[in-house]
Amino acid sequence: MFLFLILRETETALFNHRECRQTLTNTCKVNRFQNILKGGDLRSIGKANDAAAMVKSQKDFDELFTCLHNSDRKIVMRTADAIEKVTVHNPGYLQKHKTEILNIFRNAKDIELKWHLALLVTRLSLTEKESEQTRYKLTQWAMDRNESKIVRVNSVQGLFNLIQRRPELSHDFKLIISEIEKEKIPSLNARIKKVRNAG
Repeated sequence: MFLFLILRETETALFNHRECRQTLTNTCKVNRFQNILKGGDLRSIGKANDAAAMVKSQKDFDELFTCLHNSDRKIVMRTADAIEKVTVHNPGYLQKHKTEILNIFRNAKDIELKWHLALLVTRLSLTEKESEQTRYKLTQWAMDRNESKIVRVNSVQGLFNLIQRRPELSHDFKLIISEIEKEKIPSLNARIKKVRNAG
């Protein structure tokens, strides 16, 4: 009986050791991105390009994605930047995180996060309802004169991206950019000219 208890305790210890090692391994993988993305200030993307280059699979992307929930605003901004770069060619990586992305998009307050989200949400496969909600939010950002110019520019681009899949919305989009154009803001008018030429 005593030997049996010893064996059971040994098995439990080995199991707990394996669990601990697995937890540490997962933590290290997450921290791998956090350590690269931390430091500096909000005016710098830091090593976001390096983080993006490290993503070779959905698993890597999922680890990077967790950094969007970091308490450090700089890490969140650089994570969004890296995610945007990765998903230019791999938009499918985003899909399993659709609910989270849309929730972050709806509640975003920080300028540097908004300008990335304005492009990221349009890379998702959206239902008609989700597409309409996304269009409404992007329109708000694009037309808000108190909003950051970069957020507004990327929102115009995001709206353009949406109508590539929903051409029936092109008339509304033309009305929106015509109104924005009247403000005579160089960065916005340059983007409007670009999307018109692309369309």
